[in-house]
Amino acid sequence: MKRVKSVIDKYKSQIFALENVVGVGCGYKEVNGRRSNEECIMILVENKLAKDKLNKNHIIPQTIEQQKTDVIEVGKVELLSSDRVRTTKLRPAQPGVSIGHYKITAGTFGVVVKDKRTDEKLILSNNHVLANITNGSDGRAEKGDIILQPGSYDGGKDEQDVIGHLERFIPIYNEKPSTCPLLRGVSRLLNGFGRLLNFPYQIEPMTVENKVDAAVAKPKSPELIGTEVMGLGEVEGIAEPVVNMRVKKSGRTTGVTKSRIKAIGVTINVQLSDTESAVFTDQIVTDPFSMPGDSGSVVINDDNKVVGLLFAGSDKSTICNRIDNVLEALDISL
Repeated sequence: MKRVKSVIDKYKSQIFALENVVGVGCGYKEVNGRRSNEECIMILVENKLAKDKLNKNHIIPQTIEQQKTDVIEVGKVELLSSDRVRTTKLRPAQPGVSIGHYKITAGTFGVVVKDKRTDEKLILSNNHVLANITNGSDGRAEKGDIILQPGSYDGGKDEQDVIGHLERFIPIYNEKPSTCPLLRGVSRLLNGFGRLLNFPYQIEPMTVENKVDAAVAKPKSPELIGTEVMGLGEVEGIAEPVVNMRVKKSGRTTGVTKSRIKAIGVTINVQLSDTESAVFTDQIVTDPFSMPGDSGSVVINDDNKVVGLLFAGSDKSTICNRIDNVLEALDISL
C-alpha cells in the first residue's frame, strides 16, 4: 500500500475539493461487488452520483498517476452518540457499557488503560463522549468535570452515578485555517503543483486535520471499574490494522457486533453537529457495525488485540481512530 499512500498524500487536498467526496484512503478495488487483489485509491463519497449529475471538473478520475481509483459510497458520516442497550448502573463498570460527560447523552466505556505518567487506571473513550466535543478553549469541558455511568440519557444523575472525572482529552478542531498566511501559502503552492501536473482541480485551504477523537477519565477509585470487555473478554494488547481484517466491538447500543476493515489511512470529513464538521486523518473505515451510542468502543481483531477506537459512522460504514495514535496522543498504554 506504500505506493497508494504516497499518491494519496500528494493529491489529498485536490481529491477533497471534488464535490460529494468525504474521504480518501488505501484499499482494494471492487469489481462487480467483489473485492479484487488490486490495490487502489479508495475515494469515499456520501452518495454515488451519475456523471451527468456532476460538474465535469468534479468527476473522479479513473486513475491518478497511473494508480487506479475506486469510488465507495459511505453515507453521511456523523458522531455516534445516543439510544438504548447496556444502560444500567454497574459497579464495577465494564468496558462496553453506557458512560458520558454530564453534559452529553451517552456513549461507550471503551477499555481500561494505564496512565504512563502516574501508572493509574483510566477509562478510555472519545472526546465527544467524555469531554463534550471540546477544542480545549470553548468552555464545553475541562479537567475534573463529572463523568456519569450510566450516561445522562440512560438515567445517570449527578452525585449518585458519578464514576469519575475527566482527566485529559485531545482537542477536536473544526475551524478553517483561511486566516493563516502560512496555510494560505501552502494552499497556493499545492495549486501550483497541480497545474504543473495537469491536475484539473483547484483547492481552498482544508480544515485543520485531527487524528483522534479521544479522552480519558480517572475513576473515583480503581475498584469501580473492571477490565473485561463485556461479551469479549480481556484485551491482549494492540495490533496493526490491515485491509480485510475481521474485527469486532462491544458497544452500548448494539452490543457485540462483527465487521471487516474496508480501508486504512483514510482522511475523512465527519459531521460533529448540524452546523459543525471536522477532518480526521489516518482513520480506519469498516463495513457498518455500529449505531449511535456505540462511540468509544474499542475495535479488536480475532486475537482480542485492539486495532482502533470507534467514534463515527453511518448506515454504510463505521469510522475508527488507529489505537496506536490514541495511545500516543493521550500518553497511555493498554
